[in-house]
Amino acid sequence: MDEASLARLGAGRYLLFTSYRKNGTPVATPVWVVRDGDALGVWTVADSWKVKRVRNRPEVLVGPCDVRGNPTGDLTPATARICDAATTARYRKLIARKYGLTGRLVLLGSRLRRGLDGTVGIRVTLTPGAGTGT
Repeated sequence: MDEASLARLGAGRYLLFTSYRKNGTPVATPVWVVRDGDALGVWTVADSWKVKRVRNRPEVLVGPCDVRGNPTGDLTPATARICDAATTARYRKLIARKYGLTGRLVLLGSRLRRGLDGTVGIRVTLTPGAGTGT
């Protein structure tokens, strides 16, 4: 995957994150996204279904989308990994910086409701040399 695609996905407001159920059914969810070096970072509730699906099958598809999850570009194969506490904390800071007041309010509400252990980061690494497709 080229740097331009990674930069474009990381700069977007929303990322369509498609993970797979055990039976192979894809489940697409729009999520906030931040750039994490040579990867993308996503932040979500620790006991969400997407986290459970990633633990069972780390292969995902990602692509740009709008707030409702309607794709606005091609989907790209990637690998997702649940992050440790330090990386999750870094993603929180990146989200607060990128999404401004809205991001800070969502992070605060989440921390009050769930505590710091109630959310996790997901590191998304685009598959090298993979073409785009849907």
